[in-house]
Amino acid sequence: MRRNLLSLALVVSMLLAGCFGDGSSMAKETDSGPIWENYERVDNEAHEVERMFTTVDLRTNTSTSTTWAVFDATYGGNCCEHYLATDIDGQILNIGGEYPVFSEDRGHLWDTYIPPALPDNQCRTFVPTNPGQEGLGEGSIVQATNGDIISMSWFPYVGGDLKLDKFYALLYDESEGEWTWCYNRITEPFYDRSWQVEVVGPISSSIGNGDWASIVVSNFWHQTQNAGGQISVDGLNYYPFQFPGRDGGDPSIELDLDFTGADLPAYWDVNKPHKEMRAFPLPSGGLIFPSYYNNGNAAYMDTTLSWNELEVQFPSEYCQIDRVGTIHCVVNSGTAFTHYMSMDGAVSWSEQNYTLGETASQIEEWEFQANGELDLFILNVRYQSTEGPDVDTVYHVRGYSEDMSPDTLTYIGLGDLDSTSGAGNDIRFDFASLGILNDGGVIVAYHDSTDPDPLFAVELELPTA
Repeated sequence: MRRNLLSLALVVSMLLAGCFGDGSSMAKETDSGPIWENYERVDNEAHEVERMFTTVDLRTNTSTSTTWAVFDATYGGNCCEHYLATDIDGQILNIGGEYPVFSEDRGHLWDTYIPPALPDNQCRTFVPTNPGQEGLGEGSIVQATNGDIISMSWFPYVGGDLKLDKFYALLYDESEGEWTWCYNRITEPFYDRSWQVEVVGPISSSIGNGDWASIVVSNFWHQTQNAGGQISVDGLNYYPFQFPGRDGGDPSIELDLDFTGADLPAYWDVNKPHKEMRAFPLPSGGLIFPSYYNNGNAAYMDTTLSWNELEVQFPSEYCQIDRVGTIHCVVNSGTAFTHYMSMDGAVSWSEQNYTLGETASQIEEWEFQANGELDLFILNVRYQSTEGPDVDTVYHVRGYSEDMSPDTLTYIGLGDLDSTSGAGNDIRFDFASLGILNDGGVIVAYHDSTDPDPLFAVELELPTA
């Protein structure tokens, strides 16, 4: 199987040549040998499970095998997904399952926060899952720009005959150095995996004040009905809110989106929500939903938690701003992707095209993330192959500020399993998920035949220069 993947990598890398950018070759010019000649292992302690994945140097069209540590659903996942993130201290965070798990040493030691039973006067009474319903929870997690970690876990249909959703807010308070939690009885239907994002403060609103606000939306309602979600100014007590209508009518606002040279804190390289949140925090305060209104304008939630219409046309609803103030947006069309990048606050855009080649028949899942401190952009794509199984890939773009074309393409896993997102399917991989560690190592979810549930991998070999 590994020999077959190596052959596939060589073929695909040749198919990809010339498919990137504005008609020029995707390969970065080099006078040296393959990039992995400068690779070093960054973690010399052996992991329980390590696997070799095929990596293609897109400059030289040559391939090798690179080492990744691999983790299964017992490290924070569930039957169908992982929800991965990192923090500025280099921790790996995962709440693909019921409770957040975290590791500060690249996955050698792990800890889990499980909400303890509390007296009635501390938040709200603990509501356990029903016997036989364990393992059905799933949540989201992200580090806020003051160091707090905001998270939630949704427990579906565990209210006995009432079948009520259970919403647990989970907060790591950086100033206190401890986790707390709160059970929220929500009045609106939640239903399905949450997406979560910070609204940068300071917040002064009708529901209270805080350093930031946290928005949680349901995957199901967010995508199908433009319904609202839950919002909190303390990360514990949440209240329902509604999105504005797509036709507009909200107050217009002008904002300076150019933060290049602003020397933003490191949090801006880790606070990106999952792309399906369709929003990104703004360093000057508030939150932007790109391409929200029917006319293409963005929606802006300000620090009073009010809606405004921002007359800025982003290339996509999937965007991020990183630590150096660069705005990244990604568009998927068919089996092609375009990475758009702006270094002047969404005034002008550079672009890089990705065409996956003849073997890609359909995109299953995808995700992206940029790290301004490392000058690194990552694109993760899981696609349906014409040969049957799904293929997991990771593109590394090193030095994106000088050249947006990718350096390497890595095939994550065996690429031998056909899975589909959604309830009722026998083999499920519900969404892509990734994060970037402080040294540039990638953590990424994938699925192959070595495990019945999705896995995630941690990169162990990185360029030294």
